[in-house]
Amino acid sequence: MATPIPTHAGTPHPRTDPAIGWLMPAETAPQSRIWMAFPPGGYALGDTPEEAHAARGTWAAVANAAVEFQPVTMVVAPGDREVAASYLSPDVEIAEAPLDDAWMRDIGPTFVMTNDGGAPRLGAVNWVFNGWGGQDWATWDHDARIGATVAELAGVDVIDSPLVNEGGGIQVDGEGTVLVTETVQLDPGRNPGWGKAEVEAELARTIGATKVIWLPRGLARDAERFGTRGHVDIVAAIPSPGTLLVHRQANPEHPDFAITADIIEHLAATTDAAGRAWNIIEVPAPATLTDDEGFVDYSYINHLVLNGGVIACSFNDPMDATAVEILSAAYPGRKVVTVDARELFARGGGIHCITQQQPALP
Repeated sequence: MATPIPTHAGTPHPRTDPAIGWLMPAETAPQSRIWMAFPPGGYALGDTPEEAHAARGTWAAVANAAVEFQPVTMVVAPGDREVAASYLSPDVEIAEAPLDDAWMRDIGPTFVMTNDGGAPRLGAVNWVFNGWGGQDWATWDHDARIGATVAELAGVDVIDSPLVNEGGGIQVDGEGTVLVTETVQLDPGRNPGWGKAEVEAELARTIGATKVIWLPRGLARDAERFGTRGHVDIVAAIPSPGTLLVHRQANPEHPDFAITADIIEHLAATTDAAGRAWNIIEVPAPATLTDDEGFVDYSYINHLVLNGGVIACSFNDPMDATAVEILSAAYPGRKVVTVDARELFARGGGIHCITQQQPALP
């Protein structure tokens, strides 16, 4: 396997021509593979053999479902190949690299494509990763290098960025619109001294953003100690240009009742990069309100789009079937497959959080 590329720091040192125009394709664009990381230990794996088995089984269930649609590469920590193989379909490819945790959407690169009218080329934005703003429970010495490592394994150009950012903190339509959250990209633990103008300029340079829509915050639980401080990929998704899927908590007993109402009102007052008003499709939250830790942030928004398919979260909840119907309508021609995501959400994320798509060149 390739030797990991040292992580960057401080200032950008692009390895590609800065004049090249890069654009992050929509998640519905053709893909060549999905990248994931197998839980190596630490927070995601848990403290007991039972918790470890539950984590490995759930990560593997997502990979095994996704590989029915397209290639999947699972990055595993050295020494974990045998245990990973015991959970994974033989069709899932395995690559080795040191890991701290297993949230590939956040630690991995964001894949982009040239948009300058020349020969299409694929690139990977190598954001700075610092444990979701330097969380006291997180370690990231290895994970900070995974973006560059995956880019090297994929054989694509690397676009280094000085922005502390995670893939779960952005949602795009492939036409220049990007959704972000003030409590993430402007988080003092991530990007001290950065303002909206600086963030927007960097998103324009790296992923081709021409219209940045700022959400004021994320869900309630995501603002707690083990949250990301407001990732957008649990709140809103863009299944097609001009359309938004937005999480809606309908139960006034849940703190997200007011939060999601405010987010929907906020989004309704915005337009996309083409100037279109949004067609907002509200996706109801599961009926389940709490778990052992308090109010849950269970969300059907945190799904993975594939070639011909969608891997959606289920929660053994009365709303699961309704969510499948909504997603099926929003992604016509794609088969919606569900995976029980409760073990993921107990650890701070969902199916979108543990996966990263690599676009296919035309």
